[in-house]
Amino acid sequence: MTAKSQEHTSSQNVSSFTIQAPQLGGERKIWVYLPFNYNETHKKFPVIYMHDGQNLFDSFTAFAGEWRIDEVLDSLKAESIVIGIENGGDKRINELTPYTNEKYGGGDGDKYLDFLVNTLKPYVDENYHTLTDRNNTTIFGSSLGGLISFYAILKYPKVFGKAGVFSPSFWFSEDMYDLVHNTETIDARIYFMAGDHESSETITDLERMEELVKHKIKDKKQFLKKVVHNGRHNETLWTNEFEEAYLWLTDND
Repeated sequence: MTAKSQEHTSSQNVSSFTIQAPQLGGERKIWVYLPFNYNETHKKFPVIYMHDGQNLFDSFTAFAGEWRIDEVLDSLKAESIVIGIENGGDKRINELTPYTNEKYGGGDGDKYLDFLVNTLKPYVDENYHTLTDRNNTTIFGSSLGGLISFYAILKYPKVFGKAGVFSPSFWFSEDMYDLVHNTETIDARIYFMAGDHESSETITDLERMEELVKHKIKDKKQFLKKVVHNGRHNETLWTNEFEEAYLWLTDND
């Protein structure tokens, strides 16, 4: 499997490459954050796969502000690799939704995850010093990215052992609740987060899903939900909450 040569951003720990994404009908740009000591050791590192890659590291490419992932992880001296998958622009809704919505369409989430699991992850594991097992593989996103992250740990429990689920768009399809209801056991570490000023149904939807998860999750200590007072559906909320979520998700590493 080949990818185009890396181009470096303004951060010394962040680079990018493009890779063929046959499941998505073309190429896709991938951002890579490497920990501060990556080139000074032979050790292998856990990996976090994050959606909307153009919003994670660079304010110039971000749609509505960046998450400052590199600054946060640098400040923590965190020992994790982050792989940011750029969204498909006008294909974003399709790619980040596992089911269709009568108004917005969508429903190509399985193709997107097929690319991530069967094309991108093998390339990353071959070309970077990664810990490849499920307990060291996290999937993380916000809004539709939160939705597809939660879906991913249900569909690929042997690949993803952890999920950061910010402001998830559970409203998109009732099928998401049905999937959890029909799932026998959830064996994963899951961090739910939403603001109480996102939309009228955000917290109601989150609490409804929380009740389902609590009855399915193998270890209740592996699940946490946080509601942020005055939190709104934007990059400011997700940026401010990323560090706490990261620390909780990696607490047992």
